[in-house]
Amino acid sequence: MRMMLLLVFSIGLNLASAAKLGVVQTEGGQVEGKSHNMGLFRSVDVFKGIPFADVPGKWEKPKPHPGWSGILKATKYRDRCLQVTLLQTKTQGSEDCLYLNIFVPQRGSLSKSLPVMVYLYGGAFLLGASNDVEFLGDALYDGKEMADRGGVIIVTVNYRVGTMGFLSTGDSRLPGNYGLWDQHAAIAWVHRNIKAFGGNPYNMTIFGQSAGAVSVSFQMLSPYNKGLFRRAITQSGVSLCPWGLQQNPISLTKKIARKVGCLRANVDDMVTCLKMSDPVGLTMAGKIDVFLILGKGVVMDLLELAPVVDGDFIPDEPRHLFHNAAQFDYMAGVNSMDGHFFAGVDVPSINKRNATTVDEVKGLLAGLTKKKGTAAIDSAYSVYSSLWGPFPDPALVKKTVADIETDFLFLVPTQIALQLHANNSTGARTFSYLFNMETRIPGFPRWVGAEHAEELQYLFGKPFSIPLIYFPRHRDLAGYMIAYWTNFAKTGDPSKGDNKVPVPWPEFTKYHHPHLTIDHKMSKYSVSYDLRSNYVDYWTQTYCSLPTIREEDKGGNC
Repeated sequence: MRMMLLLVFSIGLNLASAAKLGVVQTEGGQVEGKSHNMGLFRSVDVFKGIPFADVPGKWEKPKPHPGWSGILKATKYRDRCLQVTLLQTKTQGSEDCLYLNIFVPQRGSLSKSLPVMVYLYGGAFLLGASNDVEFLGDALYDGKEMADRGGVIIVTVNYRVGTMGFLSTGDSRLPGNYGLWDQHAAIAWVHRNIKAFGGNPYNMTIFGQSAGAVSVSFQMLSPYNKGLFRRAITQSGVSLCPWGLQQNPISLTKKIARKVGCLRANVDDMVTCLKMSDPVGLTMAGKIDVFLILGKGVVMDLLELAPVVDGDFIPDEPRHLFHNAAQFDYMAGVNSMDGHFFAGVDVPSINKRNATTVDEVKGLLAGLTKKKGTAAIDSAYSVYSSLWGPFPDPALVKKTVADIETDFLFLVPTQIALQLHANNSTGARTFSYLFNMETRIPGFPRWVGAEHAEELQYLFGKPFSIPLIYFPRHRDLAGYMIAYWTNFAKTGDPSKGDNKVPVPWPEFTKYHHPHLTIDHKMSKYSVSYDLRSNYVDYWTQTYCSLPTIREEDKGGNC
């Protein structure tokens, strides 16, 4: 009788456990990951550190990986790409960094033909990694919760950043965009190999945040990605952002060459010297020179390393390339206070008790609009101060500063991108959102809404995996976001799929511009129209009609 009970118990345990992939055959060889239990009948197979390309040559496009013999134990994250640390004091990472991680949800039987979501991290094109920001054992971008709850395969990808990823002379000598080529190589690898992991190579979505979102935008616009993915999501960044494209790459390359002792009158000699230089020294030479900017400009001027129009991967100014994105379903949005952190650097008084002055507001506008000259300062000031009244509330003035930077750096470019996508669309759908959950960062004033990158903790399910530091409202929000994002990946419509959502999300079209406000208390009132349209109109029409001072500053959104 006892043996019978043990047998029944062990059969029950086996039935309660989910299926496992075991060893998977890829084009480079066999890989074996690790299965993580997520609950009754549920697990996620995790494969960490699968190479999608060989060790890249310095300022060369990625090359196919030569493969390996035996079974690759894919159980540890690999090094991030060589980059400066957050405090810009030293470097970390390796040149051997082109690896990706795969999270495959399982139930009672092996998953087949699942939608695939490939994530590109942010970090100002200077830093970041597919396993960034470890907390209590899991990285911020750990895909287990999103894969399990959303029923999709999540892939996170490394790509080169900083000097090694984006240095350019603006011509064929150093074309630039090496980090974008890495991303493209990863997307192509996933398209070729994901079927062996239970994924559908013809239903792939790429998504990213900040510089990762700008990267997603460029992947959409590049002619090299036709047929490789089907949908795209950009969170707080698009190719049209003023910080998303280098306008004068040779100037930055000369500055970096000077720092490493390679500045030469002849550009060919300079490039030869740079190619012989130590990668660590080159990486440090690309760090942000914070002390050069304080009091003299705006933080946007620090973000120098970025993609370039190379005539190849990016064949033209981004605003002229949206015909290439016409076949992709597209979802895009920003956080309500995306610009607050940057505004706090540019105008420190907004986070202090002392009042923010008119001169400080005009000083910020002068820094943001310098390519248009002094006419733009008064023009923009009159628009943003129009609701203040004769005796403005000090908190309203401070919030206006954050709104200016949010609009200029993130919101307006995103609205332009949504409009261009809808205008060019050939049957693909477009969706707009505003993430507006109150900040969880202590010490900020009450008027601060959702900070830059704050949505990521919810999207990647941290309120579920680290429940002790969150409240039920945070779990509600995380559930909503995972449902919308993964429904979109499955069907091209965030409201439709097997994950229940709290509010239908209407489509953004050529003539109708709804957006969904995402927070923990969503209702039918979460749908609004024409997001900050007065300010979008100002920057796209009035501001753009002002003359540009220097010829080389033409381009961008105007």
